[in-house]
Amino acid sequence: MTKNSTLLAQLAPRIVEEDGSFRTKMLGIAAGMSNVIAMGRGDPDFHTPRHIVDAAKAALDANQHHYTGPTGLLALRQAIAANLAADYNLTYSADEIIVTAGVQESIMLCMLGLVSAGDEVLITSPRFTTYDTAVHLCGGTPIPVPTYEKDDFALDVDEIEKRITPRTRMFVMVSPNNPTGAVTPPDVIRKIAALAVKHDIILIADEIYAKLIYPGSSHLSLASLPGMKSRTITLNGFSKTYAMTGWRVGYMAAPLDFVEKLTEPRHTLSINTCTISQFAALAALTGPQEDFAAMYQAYDERRLYLMGALKAAGLSYGHPGGAFYIYTNISSTGMVAPAFCEGLLRETGVMLFPGTMFGDDSTDYIRISYLQPLEKIKHAMSLINDFIARHRGRA
Repeated sequence: MTKNSTLLAQLAPRIVEEDGSFRTKMLGIAAGMSNVIAMGRGDPDFHTPRHIVDAAKAALDANQHHYTGPTGLLALRQAIAANLAADYNLTYSADEIIVTAGVQESIMLCMLGLVSAGDEVLITSPRFTTYDTAVHLCGGTPIPVPTYEKDDFALDVDEIEKRITPRTRMFVMVSPNNPTGAVTPPDVIRKIAALAVKHDIILIADEIYAKLIYPGSSHLSLASLPGMKSRTITLNGFSKTYAMTGWRVGYMAAPLDFVEKLTEPRHTLSINTCTISQFAALAALTGPQEDFAAMYQAYDERRLYLMGALKAAGLSYGHPGGAFYIYTNISSTGMVAPAFCEGLLRETGVMLFPGTMFGDDSTDYIRISYLQPLEKIKHAMSLINDFIARHRGRA
């Protein structure tokens, strides 16, 4: 393999090295093993519901394999608008929605449209570090807003405000959050809205996990609050709710004048979201919801089991009110998270990810994804307990 190539020497300064090396290392180790119990990635273990797959097949048979408009199929955008109104009290027209290749593309599109060189972007942390990359690519600086286990990793308005400077462009709120599973309470969301008005900053409300809210927690969409739609972009998609990660369908909802300005940049990125996937997404929203309900019930059952099992193992965590992650404190083992995760994988075949992969400066946390059948999760916990017993305090 050629190193120090001419191309590398000419790399644009916007391309910064993100910390993907540990993820690559873990996946490399797992590739050489059999019977790995993968509880690291955020990819549901369920298959896409059959009626959604059938809708995609029907679209192919009907020769629906040409371009759509850059903002997406009208029928899909209408269904998204109706769903946002019914589930989240959000008022958007079909023309205020852009269908994207997953929420990943929505994130990049938002940053392209809003971030200039020198701007600062506040981001809920620990965090999905795609935001960091997108901000860097646009010449901005990501500013983490820490959340803490003592608060169940919910946002604290004071932590946001103390990081606001004259260069602050926006605040990215992810609730439920990845990797913590934290749901920021409605009263805090109202305070965040007031803070945005006070300091005249833009809000991005990443609500990709908003359908996965468990009993005892409540979701409030920022853009549903009075006066907030004009300064808020709502992001959501189909990957997590309908087990459609590989279909790559997400969307952003924003005021019409802003959407109109982003339509041509969206066209430049990928012309349109895969047409077949859009027909599948339409079936997901308008078809039966029993499969989602069954997935939700399974996630909650796994969540409750893991909460008890982790507590019995002497491991603490922030309350996982949403999504399908438990952000677990392993400091009582005497090990640091990267070494814990690598050792666990090599010795037991259980793959978890350290919090350091999610922008966490602490080495005390791991992210556990409960995206395996319950019996596998129980087996994994047995292996984790044995691993801790062998290594506690030896690191």
